[in-house]
Amino acid sequence: MSIPSFGLGTFRLTGQAVIDSVKSALELGYRVVDTAQIYQNEADVGQAIAESGVPRSELFITTKIWVENYAADKLIASLRDSLQKLRTDYVDLLLIHWPAPGNGVELPEYMAALAEAKKLGLTRQIGVSNFNIELTRQAIEVVGKGEIATNQIELSPYLQNAKLTAFLKEQGITVTSYMTLAYGKVLKDPVLADIAAKHKATVAQVALAWALQLGYAVIPSSTKRENLASNLLARDLKLDADDMARIAKLERNGREVSPDGLAPIWD
Repeated sequence: MSIPSFGLGTFRLTGQAVIDSVKSALELGYRVVDTAQIYQNEADVGQAIAESGVPRSELFITTKIWVENYAADKLIASLRDSLQKLRTDYVDLLLIHWPAPGNGVELPEYMAALAEAKKLGLTRQIGVSNFNIELTRQAIEVVGKGEIATNQIELSPYLQNAKLTAFLKEQGITVTSYMTLAYGKVLKDPVLADIAAKHKATVAQVALAWALQLGYAVIPSSTKRENLASNLLARDLKLDADDMARIAKLERNGREVSPDGLAPIWD
């Protein structure tokens, strides 16, 4: 099993907006859809997938367990509820959404429940999201080396997370990059615009191609069909060593997401 490198994110999309986005993406050839319990769109995503006619066997569906469902007696029940909404018997990847230190459920308890979900066949793979190095180490101790498929983290040309990504690579854990466009901030970057002009590409394609070339999986979202189609072309864009070096210099620790009570102490 492995993590596909390109997928569709659905954060902040609900109702008809997410239904249209997922259906358009699937028509364009996307086969990976990323959602979460807290997005409150799992039922919409399930509807869009059902209406698309794409066979379940061709899809890779990810969802994430929300903080209030971390307890051992809640996690699996909440996952079964998510599966019902998604109209599927299993997800391909199940993640703990945030470490949420101090929320009353300790890491060994929720990681053991996550491993149990896999054992029950409710998910093919398990992973984490927004974990720092120390918490990822603790998670590995609970479920065993080789069991954590990915750590889904905020990453962009403005937040390159060198220490954490190096550690994950060392552990054989795939990095999944979310917020790769930094809420659209990188789209105005002159260096990225220059690289885009050189390759006759868009700035979004350059940012996504940068992440892909570093070996990360990406899950950009859009409500616009033309952007969904354009983003897919990032897979064919090859940046050269000079491009990659110039992007490396854009690091500014530009974190966009770090909610109190949910986020760890970042590396």
